[in-house]
Amino acid sequence: MPAPTVLLFNPISTSPGKQRLPMSLLAIAAVIDADYTPEIIDGNLIADPATHIIERAKATNARLLAVTAMPGPQLRQAYEVCQRVKAEMPSLVILWGGYFATHHGQVCLESGLVDYVIEGQGEAPFRKFVDTLHHGGSFADVPSLVWNDSGHIRVNPRAPMVPLDNLPLYPYHRVNMADYRGKSYLGDAVLSHHTSFGCPFACSFCAVVKLVNQRWLPESPARVEKVTRMMVEQYGADGIEYHDMDFFVSESRVAEIAERITPLNINWWGLGRVDTLSDYDDATWQKVKQSGCKMIFMGAESGSLETLKIMNKGGSSNPEKTLAIAGYMKRLGIVPEFSFVMGNPPDPMADIENTIKFIRKLKQINPTAELILYIYTPVPHDRSELLRVAQELGFKFPQTLAEWVDPEWETFALRRDPNTPFFKDNARRKIRDFETVINAYYPTVTDMRLRGTMRSFLKTLSGWRYKLEWYQWPYELKGLQRLIHYRRPETTGF
Repeated sequence: MPAPTVLLFNPISTSPGKQRLPMSLLAIAAVIDADYTPEIIDGNLIADPATHIIERAKATNARLLAVTAMPGPQLRQAYEVCQRVKAEMPSLVILWGGYFATHHGQVCLESGLVDYVIEGQGEAPFRKFVDTLHHGGSFADVPSLVWNDSGHIRVNPRAPMVPLDNLPLYPYHRVNMADYRGKSYLGDAVLSHHTSFGCPFACSFCAVVKLVNQRWLPESPARVEKVTRMMVEQYGADGIEYHDMDFFVSESRVAEIAERITPLNINWWGLGRVDTLSDYDDATWQKVKQSGCKMIFMGAESGSLETLKIMNKGGSSNPEKTLAIAGYMKRLGIVPEFSFVMGNPPDPMADIENTIKFIRKLKQINPTAELILYIYTPVPHDRSELLRVAQELGFKFPQTLAEWVDPEWETFALRRDPNTPFFKDNARRKIRDFETVINAYYPTVTDMRLRGTMRSFLKTLSGWRYKLEWYQWPYELKGLQRLIHYRRPETTGF
């Protein structure tokens, strides 16, 4: 008898050609691969995933569709696809996981589209759920499960977190790896991997906090080397994006990983914290550089020490460290990517002005620094002064899944135009106009299409605006961007 099929759906999350390995689904596929047939359906590759899911469910007699979803376009497609699937095949069990489901398990179940939710780290609970569904048992015994027990929504106790080295490697044979080799500043065949799960910090604006409760589970350096070597030797990778929530938590681990992957001759990118990286010694930095590190993404978040404290960025975080690490990385030849959260209440415009001044100072120190500009967007677990003020000013979260997929809340989730009651259009325009000018005055070094003449032209055209700090109505720069499509920095991580 063939092994039962389990369908796994990855809703669309990026533009064509930029899709990355569906690592969350590969992680749960790994724990059932020996006894079931996990089939991954990627909305980034399939034009009509709902029809495909229905056809595959009927052809394989699948009993389960497992879905991962983040807020934004991914959540919207997950909702729309599950609507069609549930209408066509009401007996197909639909299970959601990931950090949206972890935050909003009851909302998911009350929609009528989702039958079960798994919170937090999903591998062990997913295996138990799949076995219970196919071979019998009580769902009360499935850890981390949110479920409807005869009309009462129950939340089972969380499962203990499982060290990553105790979990099987991803079953890469379940996807076409060529579909996920991208071209970027790192190389012509860039793949991705998670070397850890979770984060030990609790930034107030980060939606990951409830997912892991400040736990961080790293792969051993030996396992990181094994997977990276596999990417290079079996799948032709010349670049790796390490999409950890925080790759750089442990300096000794990073140093050993760097030593182990240096012979592979790859370029790589990872995410870290300014305060953590500021404490690394020179010897570790040299190992990181020699191993092929080309870029590091860091959350600078603000040029205000007081705002960083409110954000719960940690007692050692301060703007001066951001400036110092930018200068140090310039000397090393590693490109820093800094994210900023702008427009914080109670006075968004003053916060924007302060951050713009800080960014100008940062760019003087390291002109190659990439900028990712977000707008303050509350998250459900936030207990900071920022959320309290936002709520006093009229902010509240959606109460239903249908509200969450409304276009207004989709832009909210992307942190580009949150439409919060305290954030006005003039503040949003100020951020985007500044972003347009600074991206032209300092065109990103990661855009390999921009040659010297075009870079000089962009700098000249935007120079008067930047020098006079006149950012309003940069229509000529927006028109030029539409004409030549030069790349503007955008997050490659969280």
